[in-house]
Amino acid sequence: MKQIVVLSFMLVVMAGCFKPVLYLQNKTHYPVDVFYENQRPERPFDPLEDLTIKDEVPLTGRQSGNGRMLSRGNDMQQKELMLSRLTVQAKKLGADALVAVKYTYYTSATENGYVMTGLAVKYKKEYAVEN
Repeated sequence: MKQIVVLSFMLVVMAGCFKPVLYLQNKTHYPVDVFYENQRPERPFDPLEDLTIKDEVPLTGRQSGNGRMLSRGNDMQQKELMLSRLTVQAKKLGADALVAVKYTYYTSATENGYVMTGLAVKYKKEYAVEN
């Protein structure tokens, strides 16, 4: 009985050491359909144009202040903003979807860099088959 109480107490104490994580299931709506590198639309499509967004930005004090490579990269909001910019470019071309979307991140001693690419595509017209 004493072991169960001690074990329960240890679990409660250890659970207090970890920050709870809540993953929201909100799906962002973009002006075109988005398919990542390992996904493909079910509809046939014609390619329009390869699109790329890239940038390099200096490290913030939080990212470089301790001399270690902690807190590097973009957070989820920044990635969604990049994807939004890419989908707006695709929509301006008349695309219905963005396929093979890929995000690459790199860092140096002084800068963060990223590249997001995707292929803007137009869905082919589907015709009804008559018997």
